[in-house]
Amino acid sequence: MALARWTPARDIPSIRDEMNRLVNEFLGRGPGEEGTWSSGAWMPPVDIYESDEALVVKAELPGFSKEDIAVELKHNTLMLRGERKREAEMQEGNYHRMERTYGVFQRSFVLPTTVDQQKVKATYKDGVLELTLPKVEAAKPRRVAISS
Repeated sequence: MALARWTPARDIPSIRDEMNRLVNEFLGRGPGEEGTWSSGAWMPPVDIYESDEALVVKAELPGFSKEDIAVELKHNTLMLRGERKREAEMQEGNYHRMERTYGVFQRSFVLPTTVDQQKVKATYKDGVLELTLPKVEAAKPRRVAISS
């Protein structure tokens, strides 16, 4: 009898298939109805970084017009809202594959008190919403002169 070396990676496709079957069964889909969560709440990916002058928030919102996006500031909370609507001319049954998510999104972020809420600027270009949240003067680093 020959010994065969066991390779764990060999079992991954069958494990994935079984997990997909269980999830589809739980969600009430039949065999071959792969689909994703095609409607309902979803969240766009967001990057937030800080410079000496401001906090910057970048959210990926491809396919939106700026009129489809709402940005609100209230009580040190930044709120992003919008909705990706399905294309009206296509029926769901006509799709071979649906991986894009549709529906309403809402994201909120608590802002530090160092943000000057009166000077926030928003731009939307190439599917990316960029918010610049300037810091109040007291929060910006300042250089201290050294005397001898």
